[in-house]
Amino acid sequence: MSFSFTNPQPNHEPSFSFTGPNPADIEEQLQAITDMAHEILRLVAEARRQIGT
Repeated sequence: MSFSFTNPQPNHEPSFSFTGPNPADIEEQLQAITDMAHEILRLVAEARRQIGT
């Protein structure tokens, strides 16, 4: 599998390009990464609330 940045966006959101043997596997991996990132952000927000009280 290869990974590269493509078409930088004016809003600074990175664009990515993945190539590999099975695009469905790549999409599944990206979804898992997205889910983990959302969970991390949720836990950080929860920790901040606890620290702030």
